[in-house]
Amino acid sequence: MSFKALKFTNNRNADIMGTLRIRIKEYFDSKKIARYGDSSMVRKTVIMLSMYLIPYILMISGLVTGTWIIFGLWILMGFGMAGVGFSVMHDANHGSYSKNEKVNKYLGYLINLIGGSSVNWKIQHNVLHHSFTNIEGYDEDISIGKLMRFSPHQKRYWIHRLQHYYAWFFYCFLTMNWITSKDFLQLFRYNKMGLIKGQNRSFGSLLTELVFSKILYLTLFIVLPAILLPIPWWQTLVFFFVMHGVASLIISLIFQCAHVMPTSDYPLPDDAGNIENNFTLHQLLTTANFSPKSRLFSWFIGGLNYQIEHHLFPNICHIHYGKISSIVKKTADEFGIPYNVHSNFYKAVKNHIIMLRDLGRYDDLSKC
Repeated sequence: MSFKALKFTNNRNADIMGTLRIRIKEYFDSKKIARYGDSSMVRKTVIMLSMYLIPYILMISGLVTGTWIIFGLWILMGFGMAGVGFSVMHDANHGSYSKNEKVNKYLGYLINLIGGSSVNWKIQHNVLHHSFTNIEGYDEDISIGKLMRFSPHQKRYWIHRLQHYYAWFFYCFLTMNWITSKDFLQLFRYNKMGLIKGQNRSFGSLLTELVFSKILYLTLFIVLPAILLPIPWWQTLVFFFVMHGVASLIISLIFQCAHVMPTSDYPLPDDAGNIENNFTLHQLLTTANFSPKSRLFSWFIGGLNYQIEHHLFPNICHIHYGKISSIVKKTADEFGIPYNVHSNFYKAVKNHIIMLRDLGRYDDLSKC
């Protein structure tokens, strides 16, 4: 099973990316700022890591002993997990946190600290999801098994009629899937597809790193708490699952509300591997923004409510997305291209539920 890249044709609105690049460059030049993070990113990194690690230290050190306080700290760690993923690791693995490649490299490894794999994440997210957004058979973000139907091109089963109800349960297991089977299955699959070569690492070294990172993670966040916390071991295990459930639900909703929406396109390649639209048009038609006026919400989720800007310019740090969004929208309007945005997160989630419902009821969404 080898990987065959697709080609985006440039016969429609071919000049839009060139126009966007010129305007975005003019913005950064006029402000005399770099496209990377600044001191605010450093402060955010400290805050997010503190939200994740300080509760852990308080528990392990024995400074807190009450069961309900410990439970609350695990929940706070769940928010910290999501925050580290959204606001630190994500930019680092895109190379947009800092112009220093080593800073990006080592901060990118923070995903290992929350149970994932930096290498697998970069392949699934940077290579497959960003390059082939919403394309069945390529974008693994919309292919998570038969229990969920995220694309109209996937086979519909009777159980999908209920997926807008049970999706919430499965969304809570996203990160648990990382630390158990998914990362191992992905590594073997990506090796067969030839995608490991682009990481300048051998399969053996990556497998060794993955095994040791999982052992270290499970030791730190299950074994040690089970031994040291003044509560029964099974409570520690339950609280660990709750932490992952909190982080998983947040992460799942943010990303699903950006792509599995009624406004999203799901293009298919022709027999020659060509996609009808150019890459910029493809991203605009498969992606949606939400909550553009919620500054605190945007701060916590690393600017990922501006998914359009992120998909068009992943090499720009998320702290700039709010500012450049007006440029992107203006340009899209000039070219007559939809710029999909939902005014708040509630409406985005509501529309995502509608999309799940329709995907569960209809083979062809045009008949909705």
